[in-house]
Amino acid sequence: MSDRRLSSLQQLLVGLVLGAGYGLISRLLFAPMSHGGKTSAFYAVMSCSFIFLVPLVLGFVVVWFGEVEKRWLRRIIGPWFAGLAFMASAIGFNLEGWICVILWLPIVLVMSTLGGVLAGVILDRQPSDGSKRLCFAAVALLPFVAGPLESLRERSTEIATVHTAIEIKATPGQVWRQIRSVPRITEAEHGFSLSHKLGFPRPTEAILEGTGVGSVRYARFEGNVLFVEKVTEWAENKRLSFSIVADTKNIPPTTFDEHVTIGGPYFDVLHGSYWIEPRGADRVVLHLASDQRLSTGFNFYSHWWTEWLMNDLQAYILRIIKARAEQAA
Repeated sequence: MSDRRLSSLQQLLVGLVLGAGYGLISRLLFAPMSHGGKTSAFYAVMSCSFIFLVPLVLGFVVVWFGEVEKRWLRRIIGPWFAGLAFMASAIGFNLEGWICVILWLPIVLVMSTLGGVLAGVILDRQPSDGSKRLCFAAVALLPFVAGPLESLRERSTEIATVHTAIEIKATPGQVWRQIRSVPRITEAEHGFSLSHKLGFPRPTEAILEGTGVGSVRYARFEGNVLFVEKVTEWAENKRLSFSIVADTKNIPPTTFDEHVTIGGPYFDVLHGSYWIEPRGADRVVLHLASDQRLSTGFNFYSHWWTEWLMNDLQAYILRIIKARAEQAA
């Protein structure tokens, strides 16, 4: 290998290390800090300043310090490796959970590439070292300038409904008995679910106390997760609706990633509803819909992920109900 080739690889490694280091340091600086019992929101992890701008600068740093010769393929793909190293470090230091990293990965790849391309354009076009240094300082400080400005804007709240359905070969009465209360789910009844692989706990049971409007269902999930569901609509063999309140006080902090905790500042499930649609003799379609609150600085992106995750979770529950109802039939 030629000395020039070796130097190019060494310089690229320097850029990758500095880029990943910038991401990790930014994550530590964007961690919430407490002042007199109140949390500072100037530098919030769940903000556009961190989620979008930090990967942009990470990619910028990789190319700025790692480039010896002009190669656009490296400028486009090279920042990915620093982004992956940064996210692996965040998991290793318990700064982020797997689910947050997976949801963030597409943004990191896209924004780090944009940062690498931006660095390449500036390196090609800026004539003097002084102007280059000024450009680098402006880009590197961008998330830390934007953070306090973004904190002045109140997070928008979005209420979204996720609807899932499944066909069941059973009567409305047989299906109704499976949805009003759910006896403990055995290990043999559990199956594969990507949302559970990402860290969401599996459902275990739903215990009903009372009957009719005003009765209460206690829906339990693994990890001591409990949802208290007060029945708001009760139509025998037709419809069951309920409000949902997460028992956040008794959920261990290790069960959910802090940024996706149900009932937390960014995400909550508010209301659920089952309804049974007859489709002929001994055949129905069971519908399950839920209303979620989303309160992030980037609802336009997180909306797609939460809808997908809730669809996957609801489909999992419906498959268990289907198997039980059809077995009873």
